[in-house]
Amino acid sequence: MSQPTHTNQTNWSIDYEAIDPIRIRDPVAEALAVLEPGEPFVISYADVVTAAGHSCPTAAGAYRITQLGLEALYPGTELPVRSDIVVTAGGPKDDAAYGVMSRLVSYVTGAAEEDGFGGLAGGYGDRRNHLHFDDLEADGLTFSFERSDTDDVVRVTYHVSDVPDAGPTTQYLGKCIDGEATAEERAAFAEAWHGRVRTVLTDDDLFTVERTGDGARTVTRD
Repeated sequence: MSQPTHTNQTNWSIDYEAIDPIRIRDPVAEALAVLEPGEPFVISYADVVTAAGHSCPTAAGAYRITQLGLEALYPGTELPVRSDIVVTAGGPKDDAAYGVMSRLVSYVTGAAEEDGFGGLAGGYGDRRNHLHFDDLEADGLTFSFERSDTDDVVRVTYHVSDVPDAGPTTQYLGKCIDGEATAEERAAFAEAWHGRVRTVLTDDDLFTVERTGDGARTVTRD
């Protein structure tokens, strides 16, 4: 094991710079002069990886679900706004996928259950009861996003079964966990594993976005 660098920034083994960030306004941050009015937080995939503690197709799927959902909910140059976004996960929170993904979606959007941030005096910026779990009866991992200011709703489905398999190099995972993998085995595992993640982050065919009243369509990013 190499010695840690102890620098003031994360020494990433994977480059996430090419992944478009998510920009989202936070009215509380603006009110408390953390941000200037109208200026967004810029949340990168690396931020989500930090919150999750790892990068995998589930974390990448949560990021893309959120990104695509917010883009559809706030078209054009309009920025999404925390406390105006209500999220429904299409399965129970004790589900291995929905539980993890809902935490990451919440990290970006601020949407929380009853134990979330209650806002400033008078409830300004309240995010409680903005995250729900229900059976959305979809063919894949699905989240809905609703704007409380307009009542517009979009649903994003992640067709996780279409994500390519990582191949035979996954056999090295156990050795990586035990610290027994050779440099070559670790590199082979990393290439296959993060190759799957790159696919999730870049292949729009893995996702379907449905706007209420518009019907379903597959979203293609410019």
